[in-house]
Amino acid sequence: MPFWVVDGAVIACTMGMAPATLGVPPRHGVTLEHKGKATIMDHKPMVNIRPFGACMSPANPQVAAATAAALGVLTPQPCQPMTQTPWMPGNRAVRIAQEPGLDDTCTCQCLWGGTISVVFAGQVSNPVP
Repeated sequence: MPFWVVDGAVIACTMGMAPATLGVPPRHGVTLEHKGKATIMDHKPMVNIRPFGACMSPANPQVAAATAAALGVLTPQPCQPMTQTPWMPGNRAVRIAQEPGLDDTCTCQCLWGGTISVVFAGQVSNPVP
């Protein structure tokens, strides 16, 4: 059963080396368990999607340059998320600030090839109906 995603949810990237937390600004005005409830539009780098430690994606220019300098040995570099599209698919049954709600089955794509997913929604007592 899916859960609604709230501020402080734990997220992970397939190309990142550490989990991160999702930031949900209070702009929505909708809370769950005293935490801001997320929408599919909460995908802005460094605002909503925080760094995942180091990036291992060869598509990331910093990783590619460091790997080339290391004669082809993959050399992870500091993560700088590059999310340009909303979380998908979103939950259209509930709208928050005119946007579909975000549940823990949604994913978001990073420009460098990583898939970002929700590890822990940040709340446990209010599953999606």
